[in-house]
Amino acid sequence: MTKYIFVTGGVVSGLGKGITASSLGALLKARGLRVFVQKFDPYLNVDPGTMNPYQHGEVFVTNDGTETDLDLGHYERFIDENFTRLSSLTTGMIYSTILNGERKGDFLGQTVQVVPHVTNEIKKFIYKATDEIKPDIQIIEIGGTVGDIESLPFLEAIRQIKLEVGFNNAIFIHITLLPYLSTSCELKTKPTQHSIKALMELGIIPDFIVLRAERKIPNSIKEKISKMCTIPQEKVIALPDLKIIYEVPLCLHKQQMDDIVCKMFNISKKIDIQKWKDLIKKYNNIETKINVAIIGKYIELKDAYISIKEALEHAGINLKTKVNILWINSEKINNYNIEKELIKIDGILIPGGFGNRGIDGKIIAIKYAREKNIPFLGICLGMQLALIEYARNILKIEDADSTEFNLETNNPIIDYLPNQYKGINFGATMRIGIYECNIKQQTLAHKIYGQNQISERHRHRYEFNNNYKQIFEDNNVVFSGINPQTNLVEIVELKGHPYFIGVQFHPEFKSRPLNAHPVFLSFIEAAIKNKEKNMLKGDIYD
Repeated sequence: MTKYIFVTGGVVSGLGKGITASSLGALLKARGLRVFVQKFDPYLNVDPGTMNPYQHGEVFVTNDGTETDLDLGHYERFIDENFTRLSSLTTGMIYSTILNGERKGDFLGQTVQVVPHVTNEIKKFIYKATDEIKPDIQIIEIGGTVGDIESLPFLEAIRQIKLEVGFNNAIFIHITLLPYLSTSCELKTKPTQHSIKALMELGIIPDFIVLRAERKIPNSIKEKISKMCTIPQEKVIALPDLKIIYEVPLCLHKQQMDDIVCKMFNISKKIDIQKWKDLIKKYNNIETKINVAIIGKYIELKDAYISIKEALEHAGINLKTKVNILWINSEKINNYNIEKELIKIDGILIPGGFGNRGIDGKIIAIKYAREKNIPFLGICLGMQLALIEYARNILKIEDADSTEFNLETNNPIIDYLPNQYKGINFGATMRIGIYECNIKQQTLAHKIYGQNQISERHRHRYEFNNNYKQIFEDNNVVFSGINPQTNLVEIVELKGHPYFIGVQFHPEFKSRPLNAHPVFLSFIEAAIKNKEKNMLKGDIYD
């Protein structure tokens, strides 16, 4: 029988519910258990696909093309599983389903209410995943914090589920904040006590309390929480800030959290976490440091590029290299300050995005990378801008552009080309989810992957216009990856450059800490070589 773990949060948002739940999931998978995850977001948007990254960070994309909250990225990275449309649910999805059903007469004239109709729809979604996936462990994270109006139906639904499946088959984990007051030099437990009280008033008694704090949590605090919240002390888990998030599984395991969970579920399977120990050992034995610039327009909110940030870290750890990311606002780059901004950079990465804000700065940075032989990786929009830059400055097509930015351009190097889709369903007008790519031999792409065919995740609307393909190929551009169904360009590289590659897809979505993505591994390797070359030339690095 599937066992359920429900994860809630209190006091403030952003405590790391996703990372904590992901880490527990990783520990349970390390015992040979099949783990499936669901993230429930209380907002009324149907999904985060149309939300500004400043609102909710990165939009993570699954293999089947579902646009989800960034926490699904944490789950995939830690647990090393590909999740699906059954992993993401929002209030908007629930109400859309219910209201469409009401208009069709599905409720036979009943008064449609939050209880039981909304809560039943939530439970239905949970049980559907159980029936289709048949996991040993099903982890459900409830977004937001206890006390929010929006999350009340979700909390009521999971309260009912524990009653339905049996108390021995469901666990509640509540994550709270212990704020530190510098004036009195102490961690305060009162917010946690109030959060637990609010949860219990809703009929949910937590089986575990995970305490988040910016510093080490003494046993006296755990003992106090245990007494005040009526929970055994061994089920009060301390989770202070750590040097790296991938230490969290070992932190939880050291406190026997996974052992206690398995005992409660009557599961007796041995664990093997040697890979996680090896990963942290590599991290603690970093041998060198490089500087990589991420040039984008959401740099004030690092969560907008969180999968890229993590993918760079995965590659760096595996290569025993500290990847120091310099976040550079593309709107502030111009021809006069580019040298100053990028003088000590070992690699340049242009991420994906939508809209024309900050485009000019990105193109200037791409030109700089190309002319100065700095390793360059362009992802999605980054690849498209690399082609536009090359067309303008090398092919002398001065008005080369994308119809995303200029509908009137006479030379749409990048265009929306529905005729190339050949009837394939891409979800409205976007190519989204996983698609195949054939790789040409004797190219950088083939060296990176070591395969003739790969599959990667997409999230974009515009494509390279194949009408311009020949002129690029005649001028040292290699289209090394092509989609076999549509002939759309997937990978571009530049002859004669030490490392210059653009990909139409998002490789960051498939990178894992225990299995770094080959594109990022090769990019970091190139950046390391670039730094070594410059050091031999006598260049000075901080």
